[in-house]
This record gives sequence, structure tokens and C-alpha cells, in this order.
Amino acid sequence: MQAIRAHLIHSPERGRIERIEDALVSVSDTGEITGVAKGGSAPETLDLRDQGVLLPGLVDLHIHAPQFPQLGTALDVPLEDWLFRYTFPLEARFDDLAYASEVHDRLVRRLLANGTTTAVYFATIHGPSSLNLAETCLRLGQRALVGRVAMDLAAGCPDYYRDRDATAAIEDTARFIEAVRALPGNTLVEPVITPRFIPACSDEALQGLGDLAARTKAPVQTHCSESDWEHAHVLERTGKTDTAALDDFGLLTRRSVLAHAGHITDADMDLIHERGAGIAHCPLSNAYFGNAVFPLRRAMAKALHIGLGTDISGGPSAFLLDNARAAVTASRMLEDGVDPATPGDQRGVPGARADFRDAFYLATKGGADVLDLPVGAFEPGRQMDAILVKLEDDFGPQEDLLQKIIMRATPADIHQTWVAGRRVS
Repeated sequence: MQAIRAHLIHSPERGRIERIEDALVSVSDTGEITGVAKGGSAPETLDLRDQGVLLPGLVDLHIHAPQFPQLGTALDVPLEDWLFRYTFPLEARFDDLAYASEVHDRLVRRLLANGTTTAVYFATIHGPSSLNLAETCLRLGQRALVGRVAMDLAAGCPDYYRDRDATAAIEDTARFIEAVRALPGNTLVEPVITPRFIPACSDEALQGLGDLAARTKAPVQTHCSESDWEHAHVLERTGKTDTAALDDFGLLTRRSVLAHAGHITDADMDLIHERGAGIAHCPLSNAYFGNAVFPLRRAMAKALHIGLGTDISGGPSAFLLDNARAAVTASRMLEDGVDPATPGDQRGVPGARADFRDAFYLATKGGADVLDLPVGAFEPGRQMDAILVKLEDDFGPQEDLLQKIIMRATPADIHQTWVAGRRVS
């Protein structure tokens, strides 16, 4: 593809939606957008004007690849029970490379069909299957950050599924970084340092991974203040919040992705902003395991980098737009409150609501900004990651189209997906 002619909608900055009718987007051989013009044509132009509207590809900041087989199940117990009864036994199966390969192939294909052009993955502790996930993303054409999970603390992990010790957690992570960076022809997949969360990692492992992040300049991902249990565990163990402890270990960087963060304080928000780190807001998962509604509007007011995550399988949907609308819904419930026995003027948190414009930004440019990647908008210098969306039974005013897409689109409405100018679904 050298050029694409289509109707475009994007959000180049939070609070601003730009719609360009009959746009011509020029694309280089490497997938970079070289120009966006109103109308016109060029050699090898792909004309999509009658087939739907073009949006930036969706950026999913938090996915547990090995949990895909249990998507939509085991959501009826607290987080700590869910991990030990269901999730750790499932992840341990990924020592079987053939099984891992099958799951990874199905997952990446599903997400590309769902419009997820950039994915941030937790894999497992197993080096070969974690590398297979990176290879699968590269083979199928998905932009991705893939992390081999580090978890060595005996008190926080089962005997059958943990790193031998802190040294193994650090050294195996370092080998994984080297292996991903050495994949032939790799321009799409990055390795990401992945301590599962503080309750599963020793101080020695956390410090060593922080040192590794400084040496390799690799991004970082982990869970942060996810639930009452997890948040309280870290306070009791370290005397600090997750955010402050992660910073002390050198794990709070410009390209750190903090999943959930539902219980962070205002001081945590200030520290996250100071370090330039970002938050993966997972509203569907938070409804089951978070014990609270993430204060999205307050975090946005502090100019934090924020995007969305499905948290497969803590959330029951692999479709990021389900989380986009859940973010809107959760914010409205936080603003209005949920207990009818409490008087209305005391029930909620004033000024907490977000809307479909915020959700669209978070799903595209917001997620891109968390990762500091040149995607998420139709601008010269960014990569041509895009999805073609056409709603069924859409008879309303076209000025309402984006709102309808965010609030009711299904995976069946995603008709084509491109990454770096190449069609991948």
C-alpha cells in the first residue's frame, strides 16, 4: 500500500476529535505515514471511502496471553484465590511449547480481527514459550511488547510455578530480552521487563530487574495497587505504596506500564507523572477484582499517561472497545455513586465522569503515548496502524458515528486491520 483514500476519525490529543472526509494518506515502504491531505489520488491508491470509516488501530496495554483459554470463566472468587486455584495452574501448562504455540496463534489472530494493532503481553515464566509469543506476533504482523514473567518469592507463588530464585528471574529475563531483539526481521516486537507484581517477587529480584531496565533501556510492566488485598500486602511488606516501592526498585520509568492502579493515592499520581510512567486502565477486570473504581478523571486532570487494557482473562472480553465503554460506564457510576441507601448528594464523586471522546483517545493515542510509540493517530511520522469500521444498521446522523462506534461496535464491525501499512486481518 502506497496510499489510502478514506474517511478518517482520530483524536490527536485528549479532548479533540478530528474527522477528515475523503482524506488521502500516503504511506512509505516501512509503514510510516508521510502525508495526510484532503482528497486527491496517488499511484497504488486503496480507496475505502464506501466501505466504512478508518480509525487508528487499538492499543491494548494489558493482556495475559496464557490466560486466553479461561477467558470469561473463574470470575467469582477474590483475586488471590483466582490466582492459586485457576490461573497459576493454567499458566504452568505453558511449559508445553506445542500447547503454548496453539494458544498464542489463536489469541493473536483473534486480537488482530478485533482491531488490536498494538498489544502488551504478559507471557509466563517459561523462556521458550514466551519467545514463541513474540515470534507469533512477528509472524502474524501484530505490534507488541512481550514480557517473560518474573516471579520468585516462595510465599507468593506455588512450588510448581515460580523462578528458582532471584538470580534465575533476572538472568532469564536478560536472556529473553536478547532473544527477542535478535529475532530476524524484527521491527514490530519489543521485550518488556515483567515482574508479575510485588507479592510474587523478592526484593532482590525487583532490584535486579530495575537494574536490568536501566542497563537495557527495555520497557517495564507490572501490576500496581490492583485490589484491596494486593495494595495492603505491599503496604505491610514495604511500608510504602506499590508506586513508591516500584520507584525505589528502579522500575518506574518513562516506559513503565502500571496495570490497574485502582488504589493509587494523589501522591502516587504525582510520582507517576514525574517519572513519565503510564497506567493501563482495565475497567472490566477492575469490576471483578479491583474492589474499587479507578479515578480516571482525576488521573487525566493530573496529565498522566493513560490507556486501556482488556486484562485477558481478569476481564471477560478480548475486545478493547468493550473496555472503552466500560470506562465510560464505571466513571458514571463513580460520579453518581452506587448505594441507593445513601443520600444522592453524598453518594458519589463529583466531576468523575468521562465520555466516549475520552474512551476513544485512551484506546488509541492515549495507549500509544503510554508506550511512547509512534502510533495512535493519522499524522506524518507515525506508523500506519489502522482499522476499518462499518456499523451494521447505521441510519443515524454521521456526526454521531464515533459515539455509536465506541458505545456499540462489536468485533464483527471491524472489517480490516493494518499494521505498519500491511493488512493483517
